[in-house]
Amino acid sequence: MDKVLYETTVISKGGRNGKVFSEDNTFYLDIESPKALGGKGTTESNPEQLFAAGYAACFNSALTLLLKKAGHTDIDPEVRGTAKLVSDESDGGFKLAAELEVRIEGLDQATAESFIEKAHNFCPYSKALKESINIELSVTTD
Repeated sequence: MDKVLYETTVISKGGRNGKVFSEDNTFYLDIESPKALGGKGTTESNPEQLFAAGYAACFNSALTLLLKKAGHTDIDPEVRGTAKLVSDESDGGFKLAAELEVRIEGLDQATAESFIEKAHNFCPYSKALKESINIELSVTTD
């Protein structure tokens, strides 16, 4: 059995037009459907933003750890995460897709691409998702 290193629970009330909050009250966000999905276009967050933020942060942490382990302690990558809600032709519903655009200054393109692939195999989000959703990865070094 895997050893649990961290666990958190977040509760949703009201779905896409409600709120999400942690049991310990350290996290709270109002949720609203984006205008593109019939929402009011407010400043509240939505599930896709939360997913994109979590995936970008997790991938960046995995990448940074791998870079540091390889002796690249002065490199500070930037990860731009995009969550896409796309139509699912199999059932007429919806599904997720993701795009990660990584910017790494200080490495050549081939080395950067190698680290992106390693991070994709190491990141917990990528491990959970890469067999179930379409994920596009790209990297620039300037």
